[in-house]
Amino acid sequence: MKKDNDSKVTEFVLLGLSSSWELQLFLFLIFMLFYLAIVLGNLLIVVTVRADACLLQSPMYYFLGHLSFIDLCLSCVTVPKMLGDFLQQGKIISFSGCLAQIYFLHFLGASEMFLLPVMAYDRYVAICKPLHYLIVMNRQLCLQLAFACWCGGFIHSITQVALVIQLPLCGPNELDNFYCDVPQVIKLACMDTYVVEALMVSNSGLLSLICFLVLLFSYAVILITLRTRFYEGQSKALSTCASHLTVVSLIFVPCVFIYLRPFCSFSVDKVFSIFYTVITPMLNPLIYTLRNADMKTAMKKLRKKHVASFCHVKG
Repeated sequence: MKKDNDSKVTEFVLLGLSSSWELQLFLFLIFMLFYLAIVLGNLLIVVTVRADACLLQSPMYYFLGHLSFIDLCLSCVTVPKMLGDFLQQGKIISFSGCLAQIYFLHFLGASEMFLLPVMAYDRYVAICKPLHYLIVMNRQLCLQLAFACWCGGFIHSITQVALVIQLPLCGPNELDNFYCDVPQVIKLACMDTYVVEALMVSNSGLLSLICFLVLLFSYAVILITLRTRFYEGQSKALSTCASHLTVVSLIFVPCVFIYLRPFCSFSVDKVFSIFYTVITPMLNPLIYTLRNADMKTAMKKLRKKHVASFCHVKG
């Protein structure tokens, strides 16, 4: 453990997912494949939305592009460090590196949490008020909502870093996870952390729970509307809502579990952390593309365009 002259911790030891060298090599290969799938899948959605003028003008796909960009960045906060740690015995992260991980993890995570209710509102207007959809969800409102999501994430992450940076860390420096997060760092503080943990619950925990409940209520209203009305695009709307609900569950269930009860630790904490930082960003592109005919069509057009361009260059 490294300390400065004032006996303050200057770096942390990450215990990671395993201490077995053979298992770490196996996990390295598995998570490397996961990471490649995350990068390629989310990058494909971002590029497809940006390249297709029709998709870019659609509020739903405009927000989907933001969601994929967030997932791409979110995985880059934790996964590259984890992959590097699999190939070495000492898993060390500096105090400043730990703060950076906490900041970007909560900045991107909270931005995504705010973005999902916005996407639910977009679906609500499209399904419940279809005649007013283009008027309500105009370009200016979409830009403002996206900007508000990023601002909300910034404010949330700053408060999380503020909670950690003022903690007196003078004791053990082992974090029982594969990345730095507020609950693990709080447990290392050499002070009574009840108030700090309560603040974390009110910040991250309640934020996750409230957004989750709002989303469930929103989609319940949408599903009730779909049952009472019949129109041509009903099956497509149901498919879209099913995709959104799947993503919502994958994101919010782990977050509520991790941040709403910080006073105790469970052996499954790391499993939920993997879901939040690795599995969900990997599955989101599959969920949105496999169930979405417009995305499939746009990707086919993009592929044909690049194939034609490649053949033209070779010719």
